[in-house]
Parts: sequence; C-alpha cells; structure tokens
Amino acid sequence: MPSLIDTLVKASLHAKNPFNGRASRFVSAFLAAAVMISTLSAPSGVEAQQLLVVGSDRGGYLHDRLAELENLKVHGIKVEIRGRVCYSTCTMFLGLPETCVDPNTTFGFHGPSRGGRKLAPEDFEYFSKVMADYYPEPLKSWFMNTARKRINGVHKVKGSELIRMGVPACRAA
Repeated sequence: MPSLIDTLVKASLHAKNPFNGRASRFVSAFLAAAVMISTLSAPSGVEAQQLLVVGSDRGGYLHDRLAELENLKVHGIKVEIRGRVCYSTCTMFLGLPETCVDPNTTFGFHGPSRGGRKLAPEDFEYFSKVMADYYPEPLKSWFMNTARKRINGVHKVKGSELIRMGVPACRAA
C-alpha cells in the first residue's frame, strides 16, 4: 500500500492536481483534529477499543479519505461499516485492519475521475492502484479488472457478498 506521503507527493506533481482547494484542506485538517481529539480523550491501552461506526457514506475526495484512513490506521481505530450505503471512497475503509461490514450495507464501486470526467491514462492507472491497494483480495482484482472501468454510476455489491469474499461481518448491534 503506498504511503499517504507518496500519494500526496505524486498528486502534487500533476499540473491539474485534483486535491487543490481550500475545502479539501479544511476537511483534511478537520478529520485529523477530530481523530486526534478522540484519541486523546479516550482511555488508553486495553481499557477501551476505539471504534468508528460508518453510517451512510457516499464517498468524497480521494485526498481527504487518504488522510482519514492514515489517521485511523496510525491510531489503531477499528471500523464498522453499518450504514445503508458505502459508496466511492468510503469503500476504502475495507483495507484497514479489523474493518467489518454489515451484510445489508450496499457498497458502490467506481474508478477514479475528476468530478465525473476521465483522467489522463497515466493518472487513471496510478489512482486506480492507490484505491485498489485499500481492498483485500479478491475484491482488489475485481476492482482492477471490472469496477474501475465505470466512471459514471457505481457497481453495487451487498455486504453479504463481501462477507462471502472474506471481509469480516460485524457482530449484531
């Protein structure tokens, strides 16, 4: 899995960086602060398992999600995907250790784009691989062979299918 720094450096080298913008920087800073505050205020060590329960999440900017994923990973926060939908970059939570899914959640996969517009071929390859590196096998192979080719709309997959593919099921709430 490429490090967040590697990804950001690569993105910054592109003339049309899809990660530019005040809103993107604000969201990244907000997510980093929120994870940091929750980490500092939670009991340490074995006293409490830190948990993020993902509700319905339709995705967002790749840059922002990579920052969030890095923070969750560094702080060892467990993720449960329990919402009605988990689309686009939300699906990248599947690559974090101890992530589980609700069998009834609908996941939506598509390839990287710039606001629904195709990327240059080399950018499409690079960002497809960045995304795929957050998926366990066989989901990773399916994404690279099939799902990334869809730019408009999403390939829908139920959590129950992901569970059959080896993604852990969340315990009943």
